[in-house]
Amino acid sequence: MRIYNLFPLLAGPFKNWKPHLERAAEMGFNWIFVNPIQKTGRSGSLYSIQDYFAINPVLLNPRSSMLPEKQIRTMIDTAEKFGLSMMVDLVINHCAYDSELLKEYPQWFAKEGSRIAHPFCTHDGQKVVWHDLASFDHQRTSDPEGLYRHCLAVVQYLIGLGFKGFRCDAAYQIPAAFWRRLIEEVKREHPDTVFVAETLGCSPDQTKETARAGFDFIFNSSKWWDFESPWLLEQYHLTRATTPSISFAESHDTPRLFEECHGNLEAMKQRYLFSALFSAGVMMPMGFEFGFRKPLHVVETKPTDWEETEVDLTTFIREVNHIKSHHRIFQEESITELWGCSNPAVLLMWKASTQDSSQALIFLNKDPWNRQRFYLDDLHRYVQTGAPLVDVSVQWPMDYLPTPFDYELLPGMARILVAA
Repeated sequence: MRIYNLFPLLAGPFKNWKPHLERAAEMGFNWIFVNPIQKTGRSGSLYSIQDYFAINPVLLNPRSSMLPEKQIRTMIDTAEKFGLSMMVDLVINHCAYDSELLKEYPQWFAKEGSRIAHPFCTHDGQKVVWHDLASFDHQRTSDPEGLYRHCLAVVQYLIGLGFKGFRCDAAYQIPAAFWRRLIEEVKREHPDTVFVAETLGCSPDQTKETARAGFDFIFNSSKWWDFESPWLLEQYHLTRATTPSISFAESHDTPRLFEECHGNLEAMKQRYLFSALFSAGVMMPMGFEFGFRKPLHVVETKPTDWEETEVDLTTFIREVNHIKSHHRIFQEESITELWGCSNPAVLLMWKASTQDSSQALIFLNKDPWNRQRFYLDDLHRYVQTGAPLVDVSVQWPMDYLPTPFDYELLPGMARILVAA
């Protein structure tokens, strides 16, 4: 999966999405992920859904005579003409606190005393409460069947609109048995439907249990890796054999990478390339390709927040996505190891397919500011296959790989060698 996150509040009404869909297709993405499109509560947050079977009016064309559902289907038809499948957020861990569901089905919700509870988290030692949300109680509700049927109806409604995939928000907060039943029931009727679990921030055991509930993909935490610490590969191998994962260099929940890296384009390229080639899937949010600095916000972002920049990474992203889409080794959770290198500023990563004899070597300059020398006495000693090594790098691929291999990597640059 090569996923472009089209952020609804930045893109505006559905009628304005065509240029974004076309650009995503031209960059080599094959999926479009959109954050929630349903009617929101008073807070206006995309993730505070008041009515699961109505569309957010800010996304509709008020001058159109088409029904809301028809406007969505028209947009999805356009996406499919560009070769793009559509995925939408599935938010069934909570709803808006002003939803009619609280009055009609109070037994579905978690309680604090006599009041329906708000979800919360602890950040920097402080309790953060989302007062605009009410938590569904999937584990202890007195009406588990009723709550399940509601969630199933939501999925069926979204499939009816044309969505073929679901990013399941905070999936680890819902019992694995619930997901297993829901996914199995949906796939009996719609076998190609894709379910992706959002598991960031949960424990390794929660991640593993959720991944085994039938999900097609989970998200990994490679965005925060320092290119050295062992934790990323430990997490990767924990679920690699069970469920493939999706990497991202930036998401709608994080600061903009271009702002974080102080406008360093080489750091942007480095992080996107690593995200795309590390795991089976990759996701990129709208605006990354143009070096946007203003973070996406689930309430405040508006189409007028579109930034005019001098940055254009679309060609680079297209070339990286081309590498990913043309080499199976980068489309799976391959066996992956880090090997020692004479220059600690260079990452040496080896990957081997579990599906065929393909292998790959990636040399990545960890330093996005300075050149770094990379030296290996014999490249072929690192690849246990009879197939020749071929340089498929984005920048200046080499027709001949010398032995010994001595190369000066530009800031953030990678060389990508494949034996297939």
